[in-house]
Amino acid sequence: MSEIRVVVAGACGKMGREVVKALSAAEGVAVVAAVDIAGVGTDAGELAGIAPLHVPVTDDLEAAIRDARPQVMVEFTRPDAVMANLRVAVPRGVAAVVGTTGLTDAHVAELRALADGARTPVFVAPNFAIGAVLMMRFAQQAAPFFDYAEIIEYHHEKKLDAPSGTALRTAELMAEAAGGRLTAPPTPEEGEASRGLARGHIRVHAVRMPGYVASQEVIFGGLGQTLILRHDAVSRESFMPGVLMAVRAVRGLCGLTIGLEQLLP
Repeated sequence: MSEIRVVVAGACGKMGREVVKALSAAEGVAVVAAVDIAGVGTDAGELAGIAPLHVPVTDDLEAAIRDARPQVMVEFTRPDAVMANLRVAVPRGVAAVVGTTGLTDAHVAELRALADGARTPVFVAPNFAIGAVLMMRFAQQAAPFFDYAEIIEYHHEKKLDAPSGTALRTAELMAEAAGGRLTAPPTPEEGEASRGLARGHIRVHAVRMPGYVASQEVIFGGLGQTLILRHDAVSRESFMPGVLMAVRAVRGLCGLTIGLEQLLP
């Protein structure tokens, strides 16, 4: 079987460097191009702390696709850059695995049309940690049995979007599963701003400070009891098995697929 040829967009960022490292060590996968606005000309392997890959970082995604002929793009950049990269890669037949969060509903609609129009699959995951995806699944299972639920998510201070895509996706899945069971939380005129973001009948709270990578709690309340589900990602390595799973699966998908749970048994 031939190797899956991958271009990493955002290769100089913390997640991008981890992706380069993980994919370079994976069987049947080759990092053939690396794109970033920083570190141009530097070897992507050296930036990731591994042996040189002889893949210099470039800031020209279109040229990287033309010259390296990747089959898959892994995209971990910023909310203000991700769509521009996808508009370049997908029409050129490069399947996309997107970990950048902060996509709006309008972005998702555009991605769906882009993937369908180019007949090139796009996979988007708010979270690539398998444990986090299982936490979301367990939250779905619990939602129909409780009257109240809130989500608290914790990330490092440099994460740009808040609440996180994981928290918003969790709230969406819970609301669908609850079937109207969840009670709308009280919304007093005073202090409403401190109650977090309302997603249906679920409040979502975001914490941003040093010391966190990514953590999330889902708190359910019922008569005389609470149930707390929590997942902690203590290093960015925790996301790599999910990224690798998506890289290996994405070319077999159709159109736009959202959520790592779609790839789990």
